[in-house]
Amino acid sequence: MILDSLFGHNKSKDEAKRRLTLVLSYERKGLPPNFIERLRDELVDIFSKYPQFDVSRIEVDIRGNDDFEEVWIGIPFKQ
Repeated sequence: MILDSLFGHNKSKDEAKRRLTLVLSYERKGLPPNFIERLRDELVDIFSKYPQFDVSRIEVDIRGNDDFEEVWIGIPFKQ
């Protein structure tokens, strides 16, 4: 168990679980497989026009539970 955390196995497992959850969310909502990437790319294009935003750190994710899911978008300001 300790060796797993030292070598990043838990991170790999968590990332695989997150990706599987996204795929299942896409299928339930009828979204294309690359929906999040396309949406993020479009947001980068839009917010690149405004120097106040750090477009390299834009985050897009699907979050929720069995009852609901939502698209979560984080667009940070530059420091």
